[in-house]
Amino acid sequence: MSEFKSSFLLKHSPTTDQLALKDRALSIASEGITIADARFPDMPLIYINDGFERLTGYSAENVLGKNCRFLQGPGTGAEATREIRRAIQEQRECTVEILNYRKDGTPFWNRLSLTPLRDEQGQVTHYIGVQSDITSRVLAEQKLQRANQELAAAFQRTKTDLELAARIQRTLLPPDDFQMRGVNLSWVQRPCEELAGDTLNTIRLGQDRLGLYVADVSGHGVGAALLSVTINRTLSPVPEQSCLFKGTTDAPGKLKINTPAQVVGQLNRQFPMDLRTTQYFTLFYGILNTRTGLMRYVTAGHPPPLHQPRRQEPYLLPGEGFPVGLIAGADYQEQSVRLGAGDRVIIYTDGLVEAHNMEEEHFGLDRLKRLTLQFANLSLPLAVEKLVQAVEDWCAPERPLDDISLLALEYNPGSTGNLRGAVADLSATGGGS
Repeated sequence: MSEFKSSFLLKHSPTTDQLALKDRALSIASEGITIADARFPDMPLIYINDGFERLTGYSAENVLGKNCRFLQGPGTGAEATREIRRAIQEQRECTVEILNYRKDGTPFWNRLSLTPLRDEQGQVTHYIGVQSDITSRVLAEQKLQRANQELAAAFQRTKTDLELAARIQRTLLPPDDFQMRGVNLSWVQRPCEELAGDTLNTIRLGQDRLGLYVADVSGHGVGAALLSVTINRTLSPVPEQSCLFKGTTDAPGKLKINTPAQVVGQLNRQFPMDLRTTQYFTLFYGILNTRTGLMRYVTAGHPPPLHQPRRQEPYLLPGEGFPVGLIAGADYQEQSVRLGAGDRVIIYTDGLVEAHNMEEEHFGLDRLKRLTLQFANLSLPLAVEKLVQAVEDWCAPERPLDDISLLALEYNPGSTGNLRGAVADLSATGGGS
């Protein structure tokens, strides 16, 4: 042996002091450290450090000569214990997180690491165990998991409630079996969220009077949807709850149809803007005489409708006025248009023309006019379907950011008349004819 090797071995061979230093280091380590003898049945403990005593409350006198399973209790997981047994059988390392119990019975979460020690022949003679108290971390994770589960349950409840509310909203739209002689109707509603802030309907106001409206509540979500439902109920064909009719002094019990200006004026008084919510709504409300073709209407802050004489270029009908609820005492002026056979009127919300593409370009009124003329030879339901599809294609791959509602009528004096409608939410499309 060279002089260098002799000097190195002499310098680095374990001395009594060095062994004592290692023993003190193991004793004062914050983790619990154990040594089990694998050469004896049941692998008894032959060493524990002070950290193990602090962690478990057991002293060396209590546990030396015993298997470490005394730390297990009623809540100890079966999977963790099976993993320990498998690791010992396969003579390999393992790390598990296991619920153990201190001497006084209190539980704690133990991150247990087992490492086999081998002799010169490769036989496992001992196992070194390192225990770390991870109770705080595990409890925090369990608390977070419970919070996430509660949040998921609350989300599911909210989702279910929104779906139910959306179904209720859809029942307030024109019924599938609505028919009125002299006019064909078609409508589409595309909410941008689960609930719509838009609403629309058609109301029979006698044998040859058709009321129709499209409303658009400011904002989105539940608040806008609640107001839209209230509007729908107020514009109901049921006289007792509707602003569409009024009694007469000369014939008690007999009802008179309110004019569009009277209806919108009453709504403006009934729904003043609440400064806390700043909610208001725009509205088109009209009454069509299906016998004469005369339609009287009011646009209260609403986009003016398109009038398309039979297969001719469409133009905007005149009309202006403040949104409902925005200005107390606002004066609403009626407009009128006389429709000819085959004429169409397209009533829509601003979500249609203000829908924008990826370049932030609006769909726009000019494009709406051009497509309305392009689809003039199609049936009314197909023309409406293609118009709305064109808007959605314009926004693709994104969804429109606002509700899109469209109500179209085609005046056909003498015809039986029909209605075709479709409403879609975030997950489904449905309709009737």
